[in-house]
Amino acid sequence: MATKTFNSFSGIDITAVFNGVAIGTLQAISYSINREKAAIYTMGRSNPRAFSRGKRMIAGSLVFILFDENPLLSHFSGAKFLGDVDENLHGLAKDDDSIEQAGQSGFQEKQIAMKAAYVDQIPPFDVVLAAANEYGERASMKIVGVELMNENSGFSIDDIVVEQQYTYIAVDITGWEPESSESEKATLGAKL
Repeated sequence: MATKTFNSFSGIDITAVFNGVAIGTLQAISYSINREKAAIYTMGRSNPRAFSRGKRMIAGSLVFILFDENPLLSHFSGAKFLGDVDENLHGLAKDDDSIEQAGQSGFQEKQIAMKAAYVDQIPPFDVVLAAANEYGERASMKIVGVELMNENSGFSIDDIVVEQQYTYIAVDITGWEPESSESEKATLGAKL
């Protein structure tokens, strides 16, 4: 009879990868998955017959250590979003290389592609959490289509470090999946 083994990982074993680039200043990440469910009742029965299943929401937060620049705006410095000319709050000139005409007509002729000035303007991205422990065991999970919503920070004379927090929503999430270890690959190779 084969026995199943399990491996554990601590926070120090996990690296966050945003759009293919490891982010070292991420201190914490959380997620929650919520789904609407409602009971279906019928006449003459006090208990529900079944439950209807509605929309699912994936959301969470990211906490970064703040050094001398915004951790996500600096990472996505080349990211541009399509926005209205009136949203150009930082007064960028139209000939500035950070904005470009969208080249559209009608109601959209006032839209331009401009550099993100706030994190809520960053286009959707994926976050991969890759874990590897001291025994060589590996696992990963993925948060797909992350859209940033809120940005928070604060400062105090009692703070040792300054944190930058973000909340997000996402399209999908894949749970932790182990990767084959070197010993499993060697055993599998010997069996073949």
